[in-house]
Amino acid sequence: MRGVIARAWADASLSAAVAGFVAVLVGYTSSVAIVFQAAQALGASPAQTASWMWALGLAMGISCIGLSLRWRLPVLTAWSTPGAALLAATQGVGIAEATGAFVVCALLITAAGLTRTFERVMDKVPMAVAAALLAGVLARFGLDAVGAMRTAPGLVGTMALAFLIGRRFWPRYAVPGVLAAGMAVAWVQGRMGGLGSTTAGTLALWAQPVWTTPRFTLSAIVGVALPLFIVTMASQNLPGVAAQRAAGYRTPISPVITATGLITLVLAPFGAYAINLAAITAAICMGREAHEDPDRRYMASVAAGVIYTLLGLAGAAVAGVLSAFPRELVAAVAGLALLGTIAGGLATALKDEHHRDAAALTFLVTLSGLSVAGIGSAFWGVVAGSLALAVQHWRPTGARPP
Repeated sequence: MRGVIARAWADASLSAAVAGFVAVLVGYTSSVAIVFQAAQALGASPAQTASWMWALGLAMGISCIGLSLRWRLPVLTAWSTPGAALLAATQGVGIAEATGAFVVCALLITAAGLTRTFERVMDKVPMAVAAALLAGVLARFGLDAVGAMRTAPGLVGTMALAFLIGRRFWPRYAVPGVLAAGMAVAWVQGRMGGLGSTTAGTLALWAQPVWTTPRFTLSAIVGVALPLFIVTMASQNLPGVAAQRAAGYRTPISPVITATGLITLVLAPFGAYAINLAAITAAICMGREAHEDPDRRYMASVAAGVIYTLLGLAGAAVAGVLSAFPRELVAAVAGLALLGTIAGGLATALKDEHHRDAAALTFLVTLSGLSVAGIGSAFWGVVAGSLALAVQHWRPTGARPP
């Protein structure tokens, strides 16, 4: 243990810490409201809602720190945002039945990892399609950053200029410079107020875990557990693996998926409905902005894990502090931090002419935001790209290539 801590301390850097903070900032501000809505839709009390934030924060924190230190790779986890959206739209299911569904979902995720089923599926996805999938998922954040110019041209324009200057003179600290410039401009403009949201303000500063005894019903298993498992694997873990591989990291997928399932299982009665691999926020921790040395970028995920743990212990009150950042600032820092990863994904996706059509189709379908049967565009992008490859390159057994 001492050796692990000593190695981590030696690999720590300011740029990695800032990348971890930006990843948490983007992850929380973009979806914490959906998690609150999900808890309220299931009839959770204020104390139970605070417990959800406690459980989710600890689940993400423990998994980020443990998995990243275990393999010295930037393994970042997150709560299932599409899963929260699914829960927020659920009707007629109480908190006890939903908790039982969380347990079943956790068991299914664990089984997918232990049996290596999910990893076998991912091994069949060509790199061009995986890179196009990642670029499609992340490009939305680049577009949001550009769109933020409409409502906050001074703020976003200053951040963009800081990014270009930073990339020119101090590449490792370009993103910290962007964040600092954005906060300074937002402060001058008086846009850093509201340090406690109405929802978060009703909850205790220090969250307390609240046990909810699971109740297992067939209707909740079919109507909540199975859809939650499907959207988590297809819309979250699938692009999460694509992000890892597009960045050049051969993360052991099955043990990671198993770990997220087990952590979800342990904390499900306290509100951890589904934990999975991150894609968008993970890309921030895996880019050059986190560190020039790819072998030291895992400390960005460790830093994010520490922050997630503190957020979990402090409950939703700290989420209210993060929500004080203007929406345009968050959009701009996310888009600029992901710019290099988007460009790299597109370059990898379109490099091989034989896979170019399939990669372009994957990118467009993923970017479109298409949702069918409650499953997001990341899954359908892979389906579209795989079909394109099958149609263009399938040959009967024994046939000679053209």
